[in-house]
Amino acid sequence: MSIGTGVALVVIGAVLYFAVKVQVSGIDLPTVGLILMAAGAIVFVVGLALAVRGRRSVTITRRGGQR
Repeated sequence: MSIGTGVALVVIGAVLYFAVKVQVSGIDLPTVGLILMAAGAIVFVVGLALAVRGRRSVTITRRGGQR
């Protein structure tokens, strides 16, 4: 889920940075786009690292009988 979220943030940030040419008072859309792209890249890398790491578990088998 975090990999998809990272990609979505990067795409939304890129649209704000490169495609939107609207001036909004009180907010700088290209700066918001850069922040979203950076946050998306971080979320993507963390999600990728967690997916590659996977879950490691140790299984212990005990045999009954001898004491």
